[in-house]
Amino acid sequence: MHTASAKPASTTRPASNSGDFRIGNDLRVYRLGFGAMRVTGKGIWGEPRDRQESIRVLQRAVELGVNFIDTADSYGPHVSEELIAQALHPYPSDLVIATKGGFDRPGPDKWVENGRPEHLRKACEGSLRRLRLDRIDLYQLHRIDSKVPAEDQLGTLRDLQAQGKIKHIGLSEVSVKQIQHAQKIVPVVTVQNRYSLADRGSEDVLKFCERAGVGFIPWFPLAAGKLSGSASSIAKAASQLKITPSQLALAWLLLRSPVMLPIPGTSRVAHLEENIAAAALKIPEVTVRELGSAS
Repeated sequence: MHTASAKPASTTRPASNSGDFRIGNDLRVYRLGFGAMRVTGKGIWGEPRDRQESIRVLQRAVELGVNFIDTADSYGPHVSEELIAQALHPYPSDLVIATKGGFDRPGPDKWVENGRPEHLRKACEGSLRRLRLDRIDLYQLHRIDSKVPAEDQLGTLRDLQAQGKIKHIGLSEVSVKQIQHAQKIVPVVTVQNRYSLADRGSEDVLKFCERAGVGFIPWFPLAAGKLSGSASSIAKAASQLKITPSQLALAWLLLRSPVMLPIPGTSRVAHLEENIAAAALKIPEVTVRELGSAS
């Protein structure tokens, strides 16, 4: 039976074992980050069930070396950003906080695109205030709203960048064609698309990002537990390696591409520590190939 072995590892800041990437060629982050959507309530709405545990998760993430946290004004709404500031402000000098704008939230599990310039400006101002920042390192358009000309949405972000309110611009859930169009208006340094071992529909976007040196942030990297069904090839391989399916899925993502920036989220410290441990795992090449070729 094979077992997964650890790379020569940092024990004090284990997230550093994931290697690093420079967002926009100047923001150096460790590739295994943290997605702060799940520190909110059910349906990504309202307060978390255990606010103190959510704060401990955020603080523990930084203790473990995570220096890239992804959030959005729509998570809660507003709750995730407020928790990040409460838990971590004043921020460590190397911490990069990315947030997003472009959704209205009428209720739990309800997401309505809103790319109107006035909404995006207001959303950015709100994020700056809640996060207690003078400038947001990475501001992402949560969706390109089909009801609003893309030029108006991207032009608004360009204006916010010129005003010094945001440093870098990213996109979310976009096609290669949309990225190429956006690049004519603003520099695009990251793309956040749904991607995991179980869902590789954005393979063409990932390859484009590799060629362009653009960071690729896979959201839903663990498919919210769907990867861990006992009959799945991932679960079987993880069992042979004596690790969890989540750890194997994260380790595979980190091996998949040097521009890959996974942001697994959780509301529990124990689960966070399990995820971050994946950064130090060395997976046998045969396992990587077999998982990569599985449909």
